[in-house]
Amino acid sequence: MPDTVPDVVTALASASGQGPGALLRILLLGSMVGAVLLAWFLLRGYRSNGGDDNKND
Repeated sequence: MPDTVPDVVTALASASGQGPGALLRILLLGSMVGAVLLAWFLLRGYRSNGGDDNKND
């Protein structure tokens, strides 16, 4: 099983005929979109309290 992972990555990278450039671009774009979605998900809860973090009553 561990030997098949590099084979799959090599096959995906060389399938386009341009080398690993297209695969790396897709992975980079996907990780950037994922980071934006994660930040949105984590930060959307902070606006539910009306922005007053010092309310003690």
